[in-house]
Amino acid sequence: MSWLDIIRTALAALRGNWLRSALTSLGVIIGIAAVIVMVSIGQGTQKEIDKLVSGLGSQRLDIGSAGGQGGGARLAQGSRWSLNSGDVDAIRSEVPEVQYVSGSLRGGTQVVNGENNASTQWQGVDNDWFAINDWQMANGDGFDPRDYTSAAKKVVIGETVRKELFADGNGIGQSIRIGRVPFTVVGTLAAKGQGGFGQDQDDIVVVPLETARRRLSTSNSMPPGAVQGISVGVDSAKNLDSAQNAIEGLLRQRHKIQPGADDDFAVRNISQIVATRTATTNLMSKLLGAVAGICLIIGGIGIMNIMLVSVTERIREIGLRMSVGAGPTDIRRQFLAEAMLISMIGGVIGIVLGAGGALLVGKFSDLPVSLSLQVILLATAFSMATGLFFGYYPARKASMLDPIEALRSQ
Repeated sequence: MSWLDIIRTALAALRGNWLRSALTSLGVIIGIAAVIVMVSIGQGTQKEIDKLVSGLGSQRLDIGSAGGQGGGARLAQGSRWSLNSGDVDAIRSEVPEVQYVSGSLRGGTQVVNGENNASTQWQGVDNDWFAINDWQMANGDGFDPRDYTSAAKKVVIGETVRKELFADGNGIGQSIRIGRVPFTVVGTLAAKGQGGFGQDQDDIVVVPLETARRRLSTSNSMPPGAVQGISVGVDSAKNLDSAQNAIEGLLRQRHKIQPGADDDFAVRNISQIVATRTATTNLMSKLLGAVAGICLIIGGIGIMNIMLVSVTERIREIGLRMSVGAGPTDIRRQFLAEAMLISMIGGVIGIVLGAGGALLVGKFSDLPVSLSLQVILLATAFSMATGLFFGYYPARKASMLDPIEALRSQ
């Protein structure tokens, strides 16, 4: 028999019991659909992690003030001033792994240009802040070195603020008010879009740190030279842990923290955040993969079961085929083709349902989804492998029947 004859015969056998064939393929349909949704969510989540790493920096440490005791109650992190510019200078000079370091102050404000205004966040920074955050200028030259020490009333604005204040213009050289203080725009930041935590990274105005300290900060309790946070860029991702340990030891020494006492600062390691999120993603992918695998196994067992029943029901047919010249290979190919067709038809339906399900998950939930051609090809391979694996034993059993005994069967 040619392959065309085998496929034609297999289709005729499946049409003769179409309802049973449809129910048999149900497990494969669910399994393939689950594979597509699982892989799509896994790929989407991985892209989100890559975006998070890109937005935060894979070689970065962030230091903030830790909570302390106030009035007998525990204060929230960042609620007291425990960091200062001296800490920034010490980290820069005494920790060799550190490539960039910047102190920062921040706060909410209203920015105004003529009749246009926007509510945004201001950030007071040192020169290294732009390199740590991998932020380039879209327009303008940014700050001069002397601007950081002279409390210059100059500002660099993010893309969102630029659009709200200047529409299609870049705003370079124009004056805006931050709160009640006039500033001159000397640069606009290149757009970054949404960050890894869902925030608009472009909704920001940046001023020199000393400018923020003297002209924008409204905290009466802020000590001279204080900063709210310190951002550190490490020369290599593999040195993050050693740099963190060195910085923690240095700050404990500078702040005269006794052994066993709580730190008055907190160091956030971006790699730890990414590792935690990656572990969560892997756990979710394994869970979904287990569900998909179980569905495929159940579907494959269903195919094997139905094919064994089909062999039992068609013993006389098998004997008749053998008696007119069909060999064991022809019989094996016929039943294997039937199993493969059931699995592949179920796979096609599963691919359609899985692709639709993945798109619906991406539209109506917060889970990131990335549907690609590779996912479809993977699902197709799973479908074919299921039919081949679970269909082989029934096909082999049919091919080993004795033709004389088969013809005697009632």
